Amino acid sequence: MAAGPTYEVAALLVPVGLPARLAARAVDLLGPAAAQAVRADPWELLAVAGVSPGEADRLARALLPGVRRDDPRRARALVGFVLARQARQGSTVASVETVARGLVEFGAADAAAAVAAALAGGAVVEVGAGLALCDLAVAEDGIAQGIARLRATADPVAPPGHDRAGDLDDAQQAAVRAALESGVSVLTGGPGTGKSRTIATLVRLAERAGRAVALAAPTGRAAKRLEELCDAPATTLHRLLGAQPRQRGEEVSFDGGFARNEGWPLDEQVVVVDEASMLDVLLADALLSACADGTHLVFVGDAAQLPSIGPGRVLGDLIDSGTVPVTELTTLYRQEAGGTIARLAAAVRTGDLPPVDDPGREVVVVPARGSAEAAHRVVQLVTDSIPRALGIPADLVQVVTPVHRGGAGTQALNAALKAQLNPGSGSANGRFDVGDRVVATANHPEAEPDGFANGEVGTVTALERGGAVTVEFTGGTAQVKGKALADLTHGWAITVHRAQGSEFPAVVVALPPEAASMLSRPLVYTAITRAQRHLSVVHASGPALARAVRQVGAQPRLTQLRSLLREYDDGGATGPAGVQ
Repeated sequence: MAAGPTYEVAALLVPVGLPARLAARAVDLLGPAAAQAVRADPWELLAVAGVSPGEADRLARALLPGVRRDDPRRARALVGFVLARQARQGSTVASVETVARGLVEFGAADAAAAVAAALAGGAVVEVGAGLALCDLAVAEDGIAQGIARLRATADPVAPPGHDRAGDLDDAQQAAVRAALESGVSVLTGGPGTGKSRTIATLVRLAERAGRAVALAAPTGRAAKRLEELCDAPATTLHRLLGAQPRQRGEEVSFDGGFARNEGWPLDEQVVVVDEASMLDVLLADALLSACADGTHLVFVGDAAQLPSIGPGRVLGDLIDSGTVPVTELTTLYRQEAGGTIARLAAAVRTGDLPPVDDPGREVVVVPARGSAEAAHRVVQLVTDSIPRALGIPADLVQVVTPVHRGGAGTQALNAALKAQLNPGSGSANGRFDVGDRVVATANHPEAEPDGFANGEVGTVTALERGGAVTVEFTGGTAQVKGKALADLTHGWAITVHRAQGSEFPAVVVALPPEAASMLSRPLVYTAITRAQRHLSVVHASGPALARAVRQVGAQPRLTQLRSLLREYDDGGATGPAGVQ
C-alpha cells in the first residue's frame, strides 16, 4: 500500500495534537480512503487502537465546527470503544448494563439509542443477553462450528499395537486414545506430569499409522521445546498457518490474515497445539479454519496458567463445555529434575502456598523490603549468587516480574542488569550493544533468514549499518531493521505474560510491592512454572502473595464460546478420556 493515504490521515491528526503513528493504523483499519472516512465521521478513529474518546472529540471539533456532543455518530462509535476496552481485558462479550455504564462515563446519555445505532452499523452484534464486536462474535462462532465439524468428520486412527502405548500410565494412555479416536481432544495438567512424553508417544503412533503430524505452539521458544521433547519438527502457529504480509509504506506487518484457511487447508491429518492456554479467539478461529475435514486436533495446555493476552479463554471454555474428551494428568513424575519446583507448582495450582524448605536450593525464597531492595536482590542473584552457588551462568537466568514500571519493574531491572552484564551506550540506534539480551514484542516472520515471534528471547550478535541488529533467537537468526526495531526491547527482565510459553534453566521471579494489586493465582503459577532447574522468588509483596494464591484473584472473562460449543454439540463428549 502506498504511503499517500497515511500522509493524508496524518495531516488531519497532527494539527490537533494526535500522534502521527496513528495514521498508519487508521489506514490499515479503514482502507485507502481513510482520510475521507475520518473527515465524514471523526469518531471512526475510535476503532483504532490507542485513540481515546477525548482525542476523537478534539478531532471532531476541528473537522466539524459546531458539532454537538450528542451527535449519534459519536454515541455509535462509543459502543464499539467500550466493547473494545472490555476485549483488551479479555472478554469477548459485555452485558448491556456494562456498555451503558461505559457510555455514561463518556457522556453519552441515551444508551438505548447508541446501542441501536451501533447494531444498525454492523460492527456490533447481539449475542445472548449481551453485546459483542462483530469480529469476536464471528470468531467464537467459527471455533464452535469448526470443533463440531472435526468431531463429526474424523475417523479413528488405529496404528498397529496401540493398545498399550509405551510406558505411559493409565491417564496418559487415555489421552493418547482420545487423540487417536476423536476429532478434537484436550490434554491438560501441571508441570512434571508427563504431557510431553504423552505427546511424543502420540506422534509416534500417528506416524506409525501413516498420518502426517503437525506440531505447533504460539511462541518460538515453546515450539523449539516441543520439537526437542518430541524429536519431531515443530513450528509457531503463525508460521504453520502462513501469516500474510501487509505492506504499509516501507513497513511490513503480518496482520493480513493467513494463507492456510478453508480454501487451502493444512496437509497434516493430526495437529497438536502446545501451550493452548495462550490461544485467543482470533488465532483459534484461524487454526480451526485451516484444519481440513477429518483432521485430529489436539489441544495441550495448562488451564491454570494465565489466559491469552488477546480476548477469550479458548482452552478454559473448551474444557468447561464438556463437549470434547479432556484428560488431566495429575501424577508428578518430575521428582529428581525439577521436583521441588513441580511440587510447589502443584500446590499453587490448587490454591496452597506451602513454606519452602529445600536444602538442595532448587527453590529459594528471598524476602525484601520495598522495590529498591528487591531490585538489588534480583541483580545480586543473577550476576553472583546463582552462577557462583549453583553453576548456572547468568546468560541462562531469566528474570520475570508482573510490572513494567517501578523500582523492580522490567524497565528498571533491565537497566540495572545491562549495567552489570553488558555495559555500553547502545551502539545500535542508541539502544542495543552486541551481547545485549532482547525480547520480541511482535511477530516478524519476514525478518531474514529465520524470522522471530512475539515473546522470543535472543542475544544481539552483530550491529549493521543504519541501526539494524542481528539477533540469535532460540528459533534461529534474524536481522532486525527499520520499523521492526521498535518491536525489540531489552530482555534480561520480562513480564510474566511475555514469559508465558517459555521455560528457562533458572528463573528469578520479582514480586515488588507495586505488583500486589495485580497478583493472582494464575499469574503466580505461570511465573514459577517458567523455571526448569532453579527458581528464586524475591518476595516484597507482603501478604498479597498468599492471598492471591488462596483466592485465585484473576479477573473473570465473559465469553460466549462455552455456550456455543454446547449449542453445536451433538451429544456431549465422547471417547475414553471424556470428562463431563
